[in-house]
Formats: sequence, C-alpha cells, structure tokens
Amino acid sequence: MTRGAYVMNLGPTPYREAWELQRALAAAVSQGTLPDTVVLLEHPPVVTLGRRTEASELHIPEGAEVEIVETDRGGKSTYHGPGQLVCYPIFDLTRHGQDVKKYCRDLEEALIRTLAPFGLAATRIEGLTGIWMAASLATPPGGRTGFARAAASTRPVGRTTLRAVAPARRVAPPRKIASIGIHISRWISTHGYALNVDLDPSPFTDWITACGIEDAQFTTVAGELGRSVEVDEVRPHAQTALAEVFELDFDELPSSAADDLRRQPLHDRSTQRAAVSK
Repeated sequence: MTRGAYVMNLGPTPYREAWELQRALAAAVSQGTLPDTVVLLEHPPVVTLGRRTEASELHIPEGAEVEIVETDRGGKSTYHGPGQLVCYPIFDLTRHGQDVKKYCRDLEEALIRTLAPFGLAATRIEGLTGIWMAASLATPPGGRTGFARAAASTRPVGRTTLRAVAPARRVAPPRKIASIGIHISRWISTHGYALNVDLDPSPFTDWITACGIEDAQFTTVAGELGRSVEVDEVRPHAQTALAEVFELDFDELPSSAADDLRRQPLHDRSTQRAAVSK
C-alpha cells in the first residue's frame, strides 16, 4: 500500500540554503503537517564534513573555489558539485521500519534501481556504505586477460583501504558512483545520497580523501556510458526508484508551501502547522 508524499525538484542550490530547507521540512514532517518529502537538487562546489571526518582527510589546494561546511550527518568527507544529483529524503522512519541499517540499504537499493534503466549494474560492497560499479578485469602485460574475481576488503581501524585480490591478474578496483550520509533525529531523516551523473570526479581524490577511503576510485554515469548525461535525465528515474522502494506516491510540493517553509524562522518551526497536507 503506497502513501502520499511530496517531491521538490530544485535547480542549483547553495548547500547551507538546502540544509536550512531540510530543517524546515523535517520540522513539518515531524509535526505531521507534511508527509514524507524528497528534495532533488544540485549544489555549487562544496566539501561537506561528516561527524567522523579527520583533519588529515582534507588537502584542498590553496585558492580552490569550493565551500567547506561542517554538517551533522554521519560519515566522513565528500564533495558535491554541478553535475551531481543530490537527494534529501525527509522521511518519518516510523513508517519505514524504524531501522537505520534498513534505511541505508533501502537508499542503496533505490540508487541501484535508478541506474538500471541506463544499463548500469551498480552494486554494494559489504562493510561500506554507498554504491559502486563492479570491478572489471584488466588486461595484464602480455595481452592475456585474467579471470580472477574482483573483491574488496576493508580495514576496520583508521582509514579504509580497498585492495583487489590476485594483484598479479591486475583486477581493476571497484569505482564509487554514489555516496550516502544521513542524519536521524526522533526518527526523522535528513541528508541522503549524492549520485555522480556528469562531473569531474578528481576533487574526490585531489582535494579530500573522500569517505575516508585512501585508494578509492570514483566514477560517473557519463563516464560509465561514454556520453554526456544531464542531471535532469536521471531525476525521473531517481524519483521512480524511491517511490518503488519506499512505497510512495509522489506529487510536486507546491512552490508557495516551499517558499513559506524557507521564510519561516527556525525557532518557530517546532510549533508550526503548515497549510499543506496530504
């Protein structure tokens, strides 16, 4: 049985402005004046720091045109920029199992389904959050291709390291295509996922040690397909996947209601009763 929900499709939005909007939506969802609401948008270049970020993860070059924001989400550092689809589900998780691990797995499932219509078989890696493109076999010296299966192992202490087994076979490591970082307060979720659609992935490794993984490779939908891809080409698939996984029936959130939420002083939101309900 599906539930009514709202979706907001925004254009490029500064990170702090979007964070403020999330807080407003979370207050409304918590009070029951809005149903579950998803925000889909892009951000100008910004590095966000999760609660477990270490100072050594940051190596942003002097003069780089990028904002740095400390957040309340879980995880470590990541990068957002134009050409990346960012999804903020503001959900009341008492309706979705009231289980944090299940929620993360459901977001991963939604990402996998988002990529499937493009012919991309994304996958999970045990012990890591996010979505990856499966490792592929590389051609070793001499021109013969090895048939070893790619695998990944993690170190639970310090930074995470990915290592391919059977290095003599030169198995290419998996490539991260989407990251997840969430915050949950009183079972209301904020933050969410970032899917690399068509952007330069070098900031993930040149500016930061993204997600605390020292030797990770990052990829994009465009890079995997070998063609340009607009974020707007991916949005409908993201919305459909979220609707399927979380059993939601989306309508667009009226712009007037969104504007009212953004204008509302933060200290007033805990008692607000929005005019919009579903």
